Amino acid sequence: VQLVESGGGSVQGLLSLSLSCTASGYMYWFMGWFRQAPGKEREGVVAIYRGSARTYYADSVTGRFTISQDNPENTVYLQMNNLAPEDAAMYYCAASLFVLSAGSWSSPEEYTSWGQGTQVTVSS
Repeated sequence: VQLVESGGGSVQGLLSLSLSCTASGYMYWFMGWFRQAPGKEREGVVAIYRGSARTYYADSVTGRFTISQDNPENTVYLQMNNLAPEDAAMYYCAASLFVLSAGSWSSPEEYTSWGQGTQVTVSS
């Protein structure tokens, strides 16, 4: 079981970055992205239900971030537009073997596998 992330990096504010995460070992029902800034708790950013492609977004990123998937490749993508300094964090891909809900998708404890994390830095 492995989640391999790519993308991230450093960008000026208002610009864009994209992340990708490829899973191996299982076909997870839910995949998503969490982020954690220094001194803050890990927070759910986006998630996607692999079955229907229904997506879930944190209020702070709605309209700016988009999650998508490529099921044959077992990969999800995160397109981040109009980035702001408050988006800077370590971003983690997460995957769950469970079917989550609108009330649970953003809870880290619902996810069974995690990537190693990729840093996103946004300068103002």
